[in-house]
Amino acid sequence: MEKEKKFFIVAIGFSGGGTDDLYQFFSSVPPFPNTAFIIIQHLGRDYVSRRDKMLARHTDMPVSWATDHELVKPGHIYMLPVNKFMTIKEGYLEIYDRDPLDKSNWAFDIFFHSMAENVKKMGIGIILSGAGTDGTKGAIHMHQENGMIMIRDPLTATFKGMPDSAILKDHPAEILSPKELAAALMSLVYQDGLDETEND
Repeated sequence: MEKEKKFFIVAIGFSGGGTDDLYQFFSSVPPFPNTAFIIIQHLGRDYVSRRDKMLARHTDMPVSWATDHELVKPGHIYMLPVNKFMTIKEGYLEIYDRDPLDKSNWAFDIFFHSMAENVKKMGIGIILSGAGTDGTKGAIHMHQENGMIMIRDPLTATFKGMPDSAILKDHPAEILSPKELAAALMSLVYQDGLDETEND
């Protein structure tokens, strides 16, 4: 029986100013057979988003809104639906409603925490532009479980709160522009693919 191959799961969190970062990033990332992408974004509760269609213009990978109990597959991009939180467990996405009384949005922390517990060293968290501190606690947890954190350089970010907070509290592997983050990620997953081929 063929051995099931592991693959990286890259979770990208962003808020204000991060949309352009996202497009720059994916314009520089080709599809990889050993990498899946999860997009966690802050959106208003009643926001009608076409971001899936907009992002599809910048990548050759299929882009879709995530569905509950959906199996994550490499070479795909999954986006957090509006007014939801999301976690991952045993390779499946779990989606649930945000509390209507909760004014804070901790979507990045929630997903990063589940990545730390379930994906561990095959998990990569990327924090792009955004205000606030969402993502910092989750990034620390991922780091503790041997996951990797990469941060958008806050010096040129539209909103510096999230990347600044993560840098202050954690030890990210990379602090780069969106295009440079894409290049660093490609180098990592490409080398992992070579290593796996050599070990077959």
